[in-house]
Amino acid sequence: MPTPNYQFEKRRKELEKKAKKEEKRKRKLEAANNPRPEENAEPSTEPSEPSTDSAQPE
Repeated sequence: MPTPNYQFEKRRKELEKKAKKEEKRKRKLEAANNPRPEENAEPSTEPSEPSTDSAQPE
């Protein structure tokens, strides 16, 4: 059975981390250049009139 090549595995992991970090940096840069004003705001879903179907307390 061949021995594991730990240097190869380490290098592969380092490259994956570097690629992930670069992708995250690009996403942050893009988000900073194109902010979404309505990203965190929730749309109003309240009905204009109260429903008569629901049970009302006496």
